Amino acid sequence: MTSKKEQNSNRNDNKNGRGNERKRGNSGKVNGRNNGDSNNDMLKVITLGGVYEIGKNMMALEYGSDIIIIDCGLSFPEDHMLGVDLVIPDTTYLERNKNKVRGIVVTHGHEDHIGALPYVLRELNVPVYGTKLTLGLVENKLKEHNIQNAKLNIVKPKGRIKLGCFTVEFIKTTHSIADAVALAIDTPVGVLVHTGDFKVDYTPIDGQVIDLARFAQLGDRGVLALFADSTNVERPGYTLSERTVGATFQNLFADVENRIIVATFASNVHRVQQIIDAAVKHNRKVAISGRSMENVVNVAMELGYLNMPKNSLIDLNQIDDYPANEIAVITTGTQGEPMSALSRMAMGNHRQLEIMQGDMVIISAHPIPGNEQLVSNVINRLFEKGAKVIYETLADVHVSGHACEEELKLIHTLVKPKYFIPVHGEYRHLKRHALLAESLGMPKENIFIPELGAVIALTKTSCKFAGNVPSGRLLVDGLGVGDVGNIVLRDRKHLAQDGLMIVVVTISSDTGELISGPDIISRGFVYVRESEELMEESRQMVKSILEDCEERNITDWATLKTSIRDGLRSLLYEKIKRNPMILPIIVEI
Repeated sequence: MTSKKEQNSNRNDNKNGRGNERKRGNSGKVNGRNNGDSNNDMLKVITLGGVYEIGKNMMALEYGSDIIIIDCGLSFPEDHMLGVDLVIPDTTYLERNKNKVRGIVVTHGHEDHIGALPYVLRELNVPVYGTKLTLGLVENKLKEHNIQNAKLNIVKPKGRIKLGCFTVEFIKTTHSIADAVALAIDTPVGVLVHTGDFKVDYTPIDGQVIDLARFAQLGDRGVLALFADSTNVERPGYTLSERTVGATFQNLFADVENRIIVATFASNVHRVQQIIDAAVKHNRKVAISGRSMENVVNVAMELGYLNMPKNSLIDLNQIDDYPANEIAVITTGTQGEPMSALSRMAMGNHRQLEIMQGDMVIISAHPIPGNEQLVSNVINRLFEKGAKVIYETLADVHVSGHACEEELKLIHTLVKPKYFIPVHGEYRHLKRHALLAESLGMPKENIFIPELGAVIALTKTSCKFAGNVPSGRLLVDGLGVGDVGNIVLRDRKHLAQDGLMIVVVTISSDTGELISGPDIISRGFVYVRESEELMEESRQMVKSILEDCEERNITDWATLKTSIRDGLRSLLYEKIKRNPMILPIIVEI
């Protein structure tokens, strides 16, 4: 198998005649043989998200004057991205070629596949194609962002659409959200199959099983390349059916005399349906908590994806009107997010619901890597309040929506691709998926592990890396998109770790003499009233620096500020071994 980093380090070790090594200069062009294929015959596969990372899924296919985009997702900020709300793909390349973009095709309605649409559609006013529930969620999201001119086109499984030189077919799959599809894409160089996120569930809640027969038909016809979900490749065996969770809910709901509160992902409509079914069977009214849960439930009910018996749904404000054993609440907050409904319940600051002694709280989800401590904190606080908490290690209250090893093997065996490109995973997932493909007989030279921004050039007879395009992460902070970068994050980290010292001095514009100050303001550094000695030493240090600059006839503000900053930094580190951000302010009158 071939990753771009491996190619760079092992360029001289190639003895298989692969023809896919590349030398990239500043232009990002490929030097060397092209196997006789002209650029006009090449299909470019451009990975703009979803590789070397979990989330932010986006891929573009380009042939001649046509580009289509597969998925348009976001990811959530990492710990060091202080103050950042969301992370979306860098679409610079697509914006430069917006006249070529024919449309965006989305595989399902999870945030990591549709979340960036409100931002991208502002720059690329192109049609969006997806299934009914997927576009229902997209439409709701666009309304929140006041985007009213989007062209949303519903396509059913087995439906086909023509976008420039590409023909895209939607294939029914199963996932942790309804209406998920894979894609079969007819291109001028051959057929590509993109699985989207999927698992093989033979007993799905809606009865619509994955269309394995269509995958087999495509495999018999001949598939040039397979792009497959790698999220669960490290897990052996098979992913359990969603119905497993439903049976657990039925058992847990039996003979409980207190309120039941179930936290799950808002988008998992089938999970929500099973919670509703268990509640109705045990004569409980259902209330919804959390804005995203309310939005998804409303959309799913409106489109017919949720079946709520009449008079079963009540407003959260009404729960005190019923006995405890007649109430079930479905809420958000499975990842311990500080502002989520479940976290506010655990902390005792939810406006409408307070955890009572004996309440049963079911957390029907698995912590996303990095969120384990947040979830643990919420569980501890719930126990402290007297709740009985059920989570994944205690009962089968969650199953994954992604294919495990044996399911991935099944898809590979049915599709029988000539080339394989693993997607949707960190590097370890992509590497393990590549090894899995190799174990099934795929030649190493036909497996490509792409980096973010990589361009893979496909022809009818070859596959190779062909440079890079601009890529990366755009950080969304409030209404700002991309205006927070590494320097701003560095400053935020500095402020968070060490605090801020502001030094204000007023000097004469005529003589340069100190008129007033220095006044020192501390935020997040030391408490001024308890550090008067240090503050006085700092003032005297600034005074002496200004006097020295006056004697040397230094009046340039930049030099004055640098001198103050450097002097104070040395003093503070010598005295208390701290390094706050120092902000000198000079007022001239």
